[in-house]
Amino acid sequence: MRIDRGAGRRSQAGMTFIGLLCVLALVGVVVYAGIRLVPVYLNYLKVARTLTSVATEFKADNPDVRAMQVSLERHWGIEDITGVDFKDVEVVKDDSGVSLHVAYDDTVPYVGNVSLLVHFDKTVKVQ
Repeated sequence: MRIDRGAGRRSQAGMTFIGLLCVLALVGVVVYAGIRLVPVYLNYLKVARTLTSVATEFKADNPDVRAMQVSLERHWGIEDITGVDFKDVEVVKDDSGVSLHVAYDDTVPYVGNVSLLVHFDKTVKVQ
């Protein structure tokens, strides 16, 4: 007589508790990084909005560079932009016109001595 030992076993499907904990830990690390980076990106959106606003303000054939810098300083104070100074914005005047360019890095502490570094680069053409 032959006994079939595999007939009573069912194959298990699904995730173990330890597997679930590992997945939740990875998701938690990514979500925490996102939470730490949200203020940095909101600050960048303020910078981009300010550059666009100043470029719209000075729609002319020959805008005054000093007046643009004063306007940038005023907007910087109103928007309360941190991480980069209005003096870091380059006003570039060439044959094609005037453009505002800013490039900066922003660092956010993450865990312990680990930080997140984000590089931003924005150019707005004054038309």
